[in-house]
Amino acid sequence: MMWLDYTIDQAGPNFKVRGDWEGEVMGVTKEGTQKEHYLYKPGDVFRVNEGGWLVKVHEKDGVVKS
Repeated sequence: MMWLDYTIDQAGPNFKVRGDWEGEVMGVTKEGTQKEHYLYKPGDVFRVNEGGWLVKVHEKDGVVKS
C-alpha cells in the first residue's frame, strides 16, 4: 500500500505523521469510526532497519512481529 499526501511534524527526536484529519493514519475515518487500513496505532513499536524502513516489532496486544 502506498500512502500519499501526508505531513511529518518533528519535535526534537520525535515525529508525527499527519493526515487530512486527526487520527487518519491511525485508522479513524472523518466520522470517527474505525477503518480497515492504518499506518500505525497507539502502542505499536517499530525499529528502523538499514534500508530506512520502520519495521513493526510489537503491538499493543503484545504480539511480536519482528
